[in-house]
Amino acid sequence: MTAHPVPPDPDSPHPAASSLPSDSPLPSDSPIATDSPLPSDLPLPPVDTLLVVDVQTAFVTGEGAVPDAARLVDRTAGLIARARAAGALVVHLQNDGPPGAEDEPHTPGWELHHRVEPGPTEFVIRKPYDDGFEETTLGAVLDGHGSRAVAVCGVMSEMCVRATARTALDRGYRVVVPYDGHATQDCPAVPGVADAVPAAVVSRVAAYSLGSDAEVTDPAAAVSFTAPSRTIAPFPPGNPVRGSAA
Repeated sequence: MTAHPVPPDPDSPHPAASSLPSDSPLPSDSPIATDSPLPSDLPLPPVDTLLVVDVQTAFVTGEGAVPDAARLVDRTAGLIARARAAGALVVHLQNDGPPGAEDEPHTPGWELHHRVEPGPTEFVIRKPYDDGFEETTLGAVLDGHGSRAVAVCGVMSEMCVRATARTALDRGYRVVVPYDGHATQDCPAVPGVADAVPAAVVSRVAAYSLGSDAEVTDPAAAVSFTAPSRTIAPFPPGNPVRGSAA
């Protein structure tokens, strides 16, 4: 896609970006100068599905927890509670790490942090890859419920959260990724190549890399829910889609 220059607006209180010296600070009242995401002035339309990505013990408790894990858990808990209250579909994605990993199946770190309420609109889906759709029944569950719009939260921002959100976009879903509803670890420095990158910056870049089709500038508190168009019965025991974390 070719970008076309926009002529300067003579009535604008801010100079065009091209007219600013390269070392000139942005005006203090410029929206670009803010260090927090830019929420929409309009309320978000409700979504019918919540995808809770890898909120597992290893990633939100103990030494391996993401920075400010308590804040993330508070946001994801609020999203889950509101989704349940509205009758929305709630899917907990649970990553199966390789042998020896902190999220190796059936180890303490693999367990889901949030309590699951099994039922026709709440499931656990185990996944072997970053993308929650890859080689899982997530797509079938969303299709079966008539899902049209999903909110994605959890960890890690640039890996499983982004990969799952990207595929949801590619499949035609409306996708909301609340900026305070996902997190990751700091990106370590590479001597002689790059400095360390704070986790908050990694998360923000990961969300913005989804492009303009994803809604990434609103907080978790702005996300509301509605019931999907239809409800299907829980899958039988032993199916990769489960109603508990066992």
